Amino acid sequence: MRSVDHEAPVYLHQLPVPGEERYLSLALVNTRFALSHGQVDLLDDTEAAHLWLVRHELLADRVALNGRQLGRLLALREALRALFAAYSAQKRPAAEDLAALNSALAAAPSTPRLAWGADGPHRADEPDAGNPAAAALSLLAEDATDLLTGAEAEQLTECAAQGCARWFLRSHGARRWCTTKCGNRVRAARAYAARKGR
Repeated sequence: MRSVDHEAPVYLHQLPVPGEERYLSLALVNTRFALSHGQVDLLDDTEAAHLWLVRHELLADRVALNGRQLGRLLALREALRALFAAYSAQKRPAAEDLAALNSALAAAPSTPRLAWGADGPHRADEPDAGNPAAAALSLLAEDATDLLTGAEAEQLTECAAQGCARWFLRSHGARRWCTTKCGNRVRAARAYAARKGR
């Protein structure tokens, strides 16, 4: 059993959910979640958002993030939540959510380049580096576009545990919870309700 450092930020106690390691847009959507003591937002100010972007290698540590850029990041996060929900419900998303994603895509369009590594030539699409924060948003939007239009989109699911608002990629059709922690919480609540009902 792993030890918990109670002085560490709360997000370090959260177990990663399936898919976050492959899709940063999924990790972005999951920066807002609930714990037993209430809602947690890992992007609650510019410093926290800067740290998240740096940890996910989307922004250099030396690049500052301002309030307007934070607002765009939060708007993208909420648009992605809505787009994921629309996809899951097989409904057409709101025009403003599509516009937010497309605006982020266009903020720092990629330029195709020929890169030549040890394994030979390959295409590399590099986002415009003139505005690093816009480039980070563009990469996140592109990542979400790849997720929603790719083969793994069918696995995109919101956690069924009450109060949990995280999204994940199901490893099998019966999976309903983002982590075993959520699954255990639901099973414990059911067992308690059954005992109380008797």
